[in-house]
Amino acid sequence: MPPSSKKRFNAFEDFPATDSNRKPLQSIADKPAMETAVERIERLKPSEMLPDRFQPRRLLPVHIRAPFFLGEIDCYQAASEWLSFAQQDSGVKEETEHLLNLGSSFDTHGQIKPITGSWVDDAKGNFVFLIETGERRFWAACLQYVTQKSESEPLLRVEVVANPTRQRQVIENRHAEAPSAVEQACEVSALILAELQILPDANLHDDYEFFRQARAQRMPAGLWDKITPIMQLTRPRMVQLLNILQFPSPLLELADRFRLPERVLREILGQPQSEWETLVRQSIQNSLTSDDIVEHIAAKDEKKSTSIEKSTRIGPTPERNALRSLRRFMRVFRKIDALQQSEILDSLADELVINKQAKETLQIMEEFISLLNARLKRR
Repeated sequence: MPPSSKKRFNAFEDFPATDSNRKPLQSIADKPAMETAVERIERLKPSEMLPDRFQPRRLLPVHIRAPFFLGEIDCYQAASEWLSFAQQDSGVKEETEHLLNLGSSFDTHGQIKPITGSWVDDAKGNFVFLIETGERRFWAACLQYVTQKSESEPLLRVEVVANPTRQRQVIENRHAEAPSAVEQACEVSALILAELQILPDANLHDDYEFFRQARAQRMPAGLWDKITPIMQLTRPRMVQLLNILQFPSPLLELADRFRLPERVLREILGQPQSEWETLVRQSIQNSLTSDDIVEHIAAKDEKKSTSIEKSTRIGPTPERNALRSLRRFMRVFRKIDALQQSEILDSLADELVINKQAKETLQIMEEFISLLNARLKRR
């Protein structure tokens, strides 16, 4: 049992963003010797440690998370259930295999990086080490222990830090492995909430509800500038990521587990909410890209339009076909950013010149532009 002189925190509180930890992080080499001397290395068993429930990168499947963080099962029971679930789910199996490979590397090369965190009181009043960074190493050791059916618990090297921060968590995550789109959305949200000093509520039933709070906040001046160096993303890109959190939690869980790209999720968000689940599941089953989603939607619209034409006994005409194609083009075009629009137009121009259709296309477009201008002037 750790000595009682260690500082206590609420196990489920966020790490508050102080003025000092809001600044860009320095490497250890950049810090004065006095600053680095306050850190302390210890050896702990996983049973003495607790992952941060509101860590932006979620590893445990949702049906195991709840009993684990409620203290109904320990880390090894959670690892055992996780391995069983992995046999039924390809997305989960891939994740556990990565972690088992990491765990086996401990036997070969040792634990290269320590787990960081601080001593806290958990919900039951027990003293545990709350993990700031290194949750993957924690679960890798647990999964390895269960797989090998070891008699004694592993000992993990941990570093006790004075001021754990969300910023350090996010930087560690992004260095360890490329995050999924959903994980990135949670990272942006976690950084915003940390800067605004909004702490998670331990009584929240749905963890994603904590991250969704960021979308309802008024962002003070300079907030985005503090987050940009950590995320290495532009403000519009981060806003697009936050929009992902509009999905219901079960769909976020699926999208995260199967690492659906942000562009795919963005296209799905643009459709009626009643179609979200179907499109998410189709994207997973058929490995659909964002272009595939657009084509799927366009084909559905075309089928609907054809059905209407048949019901009114008006067959498709060249005019209707041309209008349908133009609408499909505009639907795709206006949903992408300016840089992609320029790239597409540049590629189309090259293609038309190569196929010797450039002059004819230019004549048609010039006539079309003049007709559009004439009608706009009448308004």
